[in-house]
Amino acid sequence: MQAWQNIQYLLHDKIDKAKWDRCIETASNGLIYGYSFYLDAMAKHWDALILNDYEAVMPLTWNKKYGIQYLFQPFLTAQLGVFGNNINATTVESFLQAIPSKLKFWDIYLNYKNVFALNSFSLYQRNNYVLSLNRPYDEIKDNYRENTKRNIRRTEQAGSSVEKGFDAEKVIELALYQMQRDGGAVRENVDRFRKLYNLLSEKKLAITYGIFLKEELLASAVFFYSHKRAYYILVGNHPNGKTIGASHALIDAFIKDHAGSDTTLDFEGSDIHSLAFFYSSFGAVEEKYAALKLNRLPFYLKWMKR
Repeated sequence: MQAWQNIQYLLHDKIDKAKWDRCIETASNGLIYGYSFYLDAMAKHWDALILNDYEAVMPLTWNKKYGIQYLFQPFLTAQLGVFGNNINATTVESFLQAIPSKLKFWDIYLNYKNVFALNSFSLYQRNNYVLSLNRPYDEIKDNYRENTKRNIRRTEQAGSSVEKGFDAEKVIELALYQMQRDGGAVRENVDRFRKLYNLLSEKKLAITYGIFLKEELLASAVFFYSHKRAYYILVGNHPNGKTIGASHALIDAFIKDHAGSDTTLDFEGSDIHSLAFFYSSFGAVEEKYAALKLNRLPFYLKWMKR
């Protein structure tokens, strides 16, 4: 029997959420994005592939257009793919082979323990940056780039202050301002995120950080927590903050508060050179994760998803 034949496809209403979340909780590659409550909030639809009795799982986040179902990556959901223990190339390949044929187009990100050379699928790699905070603050700061240290000093000299736990709407407002668009898709995504934040805030798994100057919010972020990771999940920066390096001061404040803990700061990317440079300026290191595009659309529709 081929390995993929032990993998069951379940529609959303057939998933045992308690067993699912236990798998995500105990998986060696567990991430916050894999929890059922995260997927329920951020994905328009999701079904599942499940190995045996939730030994390993893969969420299938899908949508439909022109009557055709396709896999997509939900907003602020950096990594999905196969979650479990002892994941290897055969496991990942088996899950991908078990994806139903009705899903004609895939554009998905897997995770940092799904990076393999496969026989039947061509995975490519994306960049993430992570920083271990299990050292004293001064030791971590020693690895900052000099320009980062200068920006932090500049923000302090300007008379700024760090605030935590304020209304997440302030971060959302700045994030929308950065997006410079307010289409329906953006509003829907933000509404989804708002509900997720409220849920995680109640669970004490979310916090806001901000750099204020004379009551003006110059740099802000929402952080989520799970699996000994702190996720730099939503960022809102005001143009006025750039001149004094406010975003550098925000990250530094978070690092200072969490230094010496068994926490990894997960920057959630990036393939964009300027962002990668910013993250690495704190001493963060690359952590590759897998991604996959596949187009099985009918020939007369393939041009739509090139």
